[in-house]
Amino acid sequence: MSETVRNRFEFGAFTRALMPFADAATTDLPLGRLLRLSLFQVSVGLTLVLLGGTLNRVMAVELGIPLSVIAVAMALPLVSAPARALIGFKSDNHRSYLGWRRVPYIWFGSLIQFGGLTLMPVSLLIIAEDMPGTDGFGEAGMALAFFMVGAGLHTVQTAGLALAMDLAPPEKRPRVVAMLYTTLLLGMFAGAVVIGRLLVDFTPLRLIQILNWSAILTCALTAVAIWKQEPRRRDIGPDTAPPEKPKLREAIASLAAEPGLMRLLVTLAFGTAAFGMQDILLEPYGGEVLGMRVGSTTLLTALFAAGSFAGYLVAARVLARGGNVHVVAAFGLMLGLPGFSAVILSAPFGSVGLFCAGTAGIGLGAGLFSVSMLIAAMAMAGEGRAGLVMGAWGAVQAMALGLAVAIGGFLRDGVGLLADAGWLGAAFSGPAAPYGVVYHFEICLLFITLAALGPLVVPARVKPRPAPSPGFGLADLPN
Repeated sequence: MSETVRNRFEFGAFTRALMPFADAATTDLPLGRLLRLSLFQVSVGLTLVLLGGTLNRVMAVELGIPLSVIAVAMALPLVSAPARALIGFKSDNHRSYLGWRRVPYIWFGSLIQFGGLTLMPVSLLIIAEDMPGTDGFGEAGMALAFFMVGAGLHTVQTAGLALAMDLAPPEKRPRVVAMLYTTLLLGMFAGAVVIGRLLVDFTPLRLIQILNWSAILTCALTAVAIWKQEPRRRDIGPDTAPPEKPKLREAIASLAAEPGLMRLLVTLAFGTAAFGMQDILLEPYGGEVLGMRVGSTTLLTALFAAGSFAGYLVAARVLARGGNVHVVAAFGLMLGLPGFSAVILSAPFGSVGLFCAGTAGIGLGAGLFSVSMLIAAMAMAGEGRAGLVMGAWGAVQAMALGLAVAIGGFLRDGVGLLADAGWLGAAFSGPAAPYGVVYHFEICLLFITLAALGPLVVPARVKPRPAPSPGFGLADLPN
């Protein structure tokens, strides 16, 4: 072996040791291009921080909007979730003059998301001013803004994941999609930290500035991500129609025929609802019950994302050693039990530390569960239906999250009204009681999810234990 070859080999091994993502790259999809493609997930993560972290706290505590109204607004981005399967299917078969399938959906989804984020500050300003005769306009604008952001976000993420699966060879797809999931968590973490620091001294003007700059940043990141990613194909132009136009109903029927798919989606729905119902409650709980400031509660999203990322690392390590993907998901569900218990107990103890520990524990369990379900769904993605599978998985997850968020908000407000009327006794007189009811309900959902997951864990699905891997990387994820 020559000195030059030896140096290149040693440098490559050094790079893989420092950058687990290096093994996800190929000759046709180098690491730099793959990392640039992942920027669309950073924009999605930033938007999720704004929707699920900062805005619900500000609207609930600083603007005094009832949680039931906020729950409806937070659920509106998920109204378009059922369209994810349609979006994925259409992008699988789209035929444009430029020879692209995924890029048009990603770009126009980004523009819709940009429009929603720019409309949102105006709506919140109208609500904050509380001038006579303007309440309806502010709430209508807020509803439209949230819906646009959700529609754009779903379109970008569905088509973006499908594009990544198109570019990567089949043996690399689990690693590439897992890397994109990691990038989403890192985007959420970084966004929560930066936004939390900017909102240490909260003012409505500062919030409006953050929303406007976030709109510009998400659009710019998406544009950089898709630049020269999808090759132009001459065989998918509008004048070169396929021999037989595929039908969505037939494609869905073929996908539903996959053994265990329906139970997998049911398990995904219940598990997502169990972990996601607290999305609208976490920051208001910290502000109203524990007296945390806006900047501090926004950092809770970073803590949750850090826990989810740790869950991803644990899941990847266990699965690389031959673990059963459904067993790993079950462990994630069980880790949610002490996490929710710690959040509930933080109120009587008045402990912010216990609350933060519970938040991290919930994130850890959610990360284990989500990654395991994603890998299980990816195993059912055949050639030519990557968009449909990713769309179906995302649609079920988003619809379950939307319903859970709405139910959580109405349940919290309903229990609060009954407690204020004196119908529930002295035990429900404190501000923490309505939140506690929702958290206990989430614990019940975790047990329901475990029951739904159980039949999927059969001995025939357990893989033989391979030889231990010398180190951790995305290449350790199962193919």
